[in-house]
Amino acid sequence: MMGGQVAEYLIQELKPQNITLYQAFPATLEGEQTVEIRPRVAGYIEKIFVDEGDYVKKGQLLFQINANDIRAQVRSAEAQIKVAESQVATAKIELEKTEPLVEKNIVSEFQLESVKTNLQAAEAQLAQAQANLANAKANLEYTMISSPTDGYIGTFPYRVGSLVSSSVAQPLTTVSNTSTMRAYFSINEKAFLQLTKNLEGATTGEKLANLPEVDLILPDQSVYAQKGKIEIASGVIDPQTGAINMRASFPNAEGNLRSGGSGNIRLPNYMEDVLLVPQPASYEIQGKHFVYVTNSENKVVNTEIQIVAGDLKDVFVVTSGLKAGDKIVVEGITTLRDGMQIKPKLAGQAVANSNQPSNN
Repeated sequence: MMGGQVAEYLIQELKPQNITLYQAFPATLEGEQTVEIRPRVAGYIEKIFVDEGDYVKKGQLLFQINANDIRAQVRSAEAQIKVAESQVATAKIELEKTEPLVEKNIVSEFQLESVKTNLQAAEAQLAQAQANLANAKANLEYTMISSPTDGYIGTFPYRVGSLVSSSVAQPLTTVSNTSTMRAYFSINEKAFLQLTKNLEGATTGEKLANLPEVDLILPDQSVYAQKGKIEIASGVIDPQTGAINMRASFPNAEGNLRSGGSGNIRLPNYMEDVLLVPQPASYEIQGKHFVYVTNSENKVVNTEIQIVAGDLKDVFVVTSGLKAGDKIVVEGITTLRDGMQIKPKLAGQAVANSNQPSNN
């Protein structure tokens, strides 16, 4: 400055404002229900009625396992029933013939008991044969494998002609019910406490129920059309990462989201009566942030501040170091030094009092 001239600097008076910060957390997507389809009987895959990725309804036929051996078991069980029924009929006739002879004391009570025992044994064999037939028929039904739920078909590790059984390592496929998608993500303890501290509710569950709806940012950076709701948070903090596992649910009636997909959950954090500082008004030294505050003598005071950046591109949220009514220099701060006299020029309220979420 020449001749003791005092330079003019633009200043801004800080006023409390309300702001919503948005934080994004990587998430993985899973269907509300994913069911493994496994065979209950051994045999060769004879037919596959659907293709990978198909949408199926509950009860829709998926696979057919060759049933020749089981049909033979059914025929054998039916023959065993006929034999057993014949034995029961014979034992009943024998009992009907023996009972009058006992009454006439022609045969002994012992012989009658023997005949009754033969009838009971024949009836037991008939019951066993009927059970064998029911089991064989059930196994025959198991050769036709249907979907237990609505959803999308997964991959096929086995093809037509493959020998499968209930002990195979991989399921025949999976069916994912994706009418509601669950997005799983982790949030650090500090962010979690900041997110929930101002919410109403005595418990964490009650607080989460009062959270506003959240957005899902897709891999192409577009915002999923449906809003989601945070449902649960794990009760344990991971000691390795300090993270809390969380889940949000999104409607997916059109099936645009698939299990195994990814995205980012965008959480809102509504803050009341906070001070906002334009980023050009601050500078950073070794991780600490500073601004120049003007005092009553129009001298600047180098002042350290604590900030939250959030997703705001041009301003910081100040958490400590400043108070409402403080006036800070907002332009040309690189030419200032602590205690320097300036000619202040008051700016308007340059910081917007609302934050619209961006897709990036």
